[in-house]
Formats: sequence, structure tokens, C-alpha cells
Amino acid sequence: MAYLDRRDPAHEQAAEFLDDFKGMMGTTGAVVSEVMYFVSEFRNGPLAFAQLLVDSGIHVAECARPDQVMSAAKLMTRYADTPMDFADATLVQLAEETGVTDILTTDRRGFATYRTQKGKAFRLVLAS
Repeated sequence: MAYLDRRDPAHEQAAEFLDDFKGMMGTTGAVVSEVMYFVSEFRNGPLAFAQLLVDSGIHVAECARPDQVMSAAKLMTRYADTPMDFADATLVQLAEETGVTDILTTDRRGFATYRTQKGKAFRLVLAS
């Protein structure tokens, strides 16, 4: 969301990163739903976010099969003290599936704490 909101303190850093990024990005349907909810408060927010998804060619992974929801719920219980929401849990699952733990987020508290099943930490690319 920082990329779309020029008033966000992380906007400049996020915009610079995304404008220079040449690799493949991935996310989950839960993250898309969460972002659409938050950007709906901004004029043209949903359209701007949808355009970002289209322009970036981002891969949106499925995350709503019953087994995936159960796995996410178990992660949410494990990290209840952090806390972890469903969208975050699906990103941890995606990292486990792909082996990619680089993450573009402003949620430093959560993703500095979360680990994959193999204990692998996330690398917060905006903190680098």
C-alpha cells in the first residue's frame, strides 16, 4: 500500500524498489483481498492497485483450498502473540512452497518473527 500512497512514510523506498525491480513477484489472493480493502478508502485506489498487478505481471497464488486454510489457521495460532493475520499466513505458506523468503512489506514486526517450517527467516527487502 505504501507504493500507492504518497503520504505513507515508506512510499519513496517502496516506489524506488518496485521501479527498479526486474525479477518475478508473487503474492496470494488473500493479500490481494486485503490490499483492495485498504486502498478502497483512496480515490482510484482499487483501480491503481489493479493496474499495478496487471503491469507487474505478478503471480497470484491460490490460498483458499480447505487444506491451505487449515495450514494458515495453524500458523495463525502458532503466531497468535505477534499476531499473524490470514494474509500473512498465506505469504509464509507461499515462501514454504517456493523457497523464496525475500519479502516486500512494511510489516517488520511480523516478518522479522515469522519462519518457514524449515526455520528459514524472511529477508525484508525494504530494510536492506
